[in-house]
Parts: sequence; structure tokens; C-alpha cells
Amino acid sequence: MSQRDLAAELRASRVTAPDEVREHVRLIAAAETAPPRKFTWRRALVVTLPVAAAIAAAIVFTRPDHQQRVVHGVVVTTPDRALDKLDKLGAPARTPALQAQVGAAGSTAGEPKAFAPVPPRGRVVQYDAALSLRVASPTAVSAAVKRALRIATSLGGFPISVHASTQAKSGTADLTLKIPRQHVQEAVARLSALGTITGEQVDLQDLQAGINATNREIARLQQTLATLRAQPQTPVTERKIAALTARIANLQRGTADTRRTAHYATVTLHVATPQRAVHKAHHGPLHGLVVALRWIGIAAIYVLALGAPALLLVGLGWLAVRTIRRRRENALLSRP
Repeated sequence: MSQRDLAAELRASRVTAPDEVREHVRLIAAAETAPPRKFTWRRALVVTLPVAAAIAAAIVFTRPDHQQRVVHGVVVTTPDRALDKLDKLGAPARTPALQAQVGAAGSTAGEPKAFAPVPPRGRVVQYDAALSLRVASPTAVSAAVKRALRIATSLGGFPISVHASTQAKSGTADLTLKIPRQHVQEAVARLSALGTITGEQVDLQDLQAGINATNREIARLQQTLATLRAQPQTPVTERKIAALTARIANLQRGTADTRRTAHYATVTLHVATPQRAVHKAHHGPLHGLVVALRWIGIAAIYVLALGAPALLLVGLGWLAVRTIRRRRENALLSRP
């Protein structure tokens, strides 16, 4: 018999185990202890609790602080101290405009009249003033707005913007007024009488130097234009004359706009009722612990809400694998 025939005969023959051997194998399989489970609730808790604690700690230490401080007073800096601070910071020299601005900021709240320096005569100056007032009630806010508009109109000015808002116990109003520069002192004095002064600021910017430089440039261009007009007129000369004429007109128009704008001073008025005091609650010594436990509970809810579906899927997969394995073992043992 050849080796090929012998191999075929061995494959065709099926050796059947005796019943005693099969019964012995079943007993050994039943007595064998089950392998330790890889997934247990104890291991899940060991992994979940540190994650929840880390998330809670991150929320507690990174959450925004919603407590705000309410300032009831006005911080006042005297002119000399303010100028000394500016000198230490390397600010420019004490110009009259800077002196006026710092002097306005250093006035004491509650004075009967606001600080308003006299604009220099014979010079073009941009004059800006800001005034903050406190009144007793929302009705007083409305009355102050009406009186401020009447004051501006009586002095030859006009309002640019008016924003007023009143509620049951509070109210605010913001007005931007244009007042002729020669009447700005009277306007500020009359407006300051509408309430208690809580803040003021005056800015003066001299524009005369720029206007003088523009006038010199115009004079130079006009001399050049006169020289070109005295020459024989050619296409090139005519183009130069047209360009110079247009440039002179633009400079003159810009100077006129600057003078027209500087003719009116800008006065900004803010009127408001007093801010109600905010009483800060006094917490006990265990308030921090209660807050930490609350945020830990919130973090635990988030962890459970996000991790429960994943744990459920893992458990179902583990049960499916275990069931399939048992079925295969039983099928193998049940073979004859």
C-alpha cells in the first residue's frame, strides 16, 4: 500500500472516543473554574471616579467669577499729582491744553459749577467738554434732558444725539450738544446746575498752527500761479495752472471746514440716578466645601450622561462574546 493510499484511509476513518472518556472530559470541563472576567464593575468604578474628580476640579478652578464690585464714589486726582504721574511716565510738557484737561478731571464732585476754561481769543481751538451729573429720580432725568436741550437752543447750539432711558427706580441719559465756542462757559455752568457733578473733563486742541501753515502754503502756491500766468501760455503751462488752481481751492476749502467745525464746541452730558448699593452675602465657613461638592455632583452627572452609553455598549459586547464562546464549547463537547 502506498503512502497516498494510507493517508486517504486514515482521513476516511473516524476514531470515536469511548463513552467513559467523553464523560470524563465533561466532568473536567464542569469542575474547571471560570476564567477571571476582564470587565468588572469594580474596575469600571476605579476608572470612572478619578475621571469625574478631574473634571470636577477643572470646572471648579476654571469657572468664571461672576461677582462684580460696585463703585459708589468717584476717584479724584488733583491736578498736581496727575501731572507728576504723567511726568514720571514720560508725558509731554505741561501745555495749556493738558493743564486744562487735568484740572477738569481733578475737580471735586458736588461743586456748584463745573470747570470750563476760557477759549483763547484770536485762535482757532477745538473745544470738547464732558460732564456727568447725578439726579435724584427718573423724573429728574427726564426734566434734566428737557432743560439741557432748552439751554443749548437758547445759546445758539443744537443737539447731535440724545439717548434717554428710564425705569421704575433708575434712569440714564446721554446727550451730545454743539454749542458756539464763545458761549461754552455759560453752557457748562448752566448744565452743571441740573444735578450733582460726579465727573468732568475738558479738552482743548489748538488748530491755529495748522491753519497758519496752510495759509503760508496757499500764499506760496499763489505766487507760483501768478508767475505761470505771466509766462506765454502753452499747453504745459495751462496744465500747471489748472493743477495749482485746484490745489489752492482744496486747501482753502479745508481751512474753511476747520474754522466752521471749530466754531462749535462739543459738550457731552451724562445724567443718571444714584446706583443702588449691592449687599454682598456673607457665607459660612463651609460655603467653599458646599460649592465644591455641588460642582463635583454636576461633573458626575456629566460623566454618567456621557459615559453610560459607552459602558452599556462595552457590556453588551462582552456578553455577546461570552455567549458565543459558550455555544462553541458546548457544540464541541456535544460531538460524538
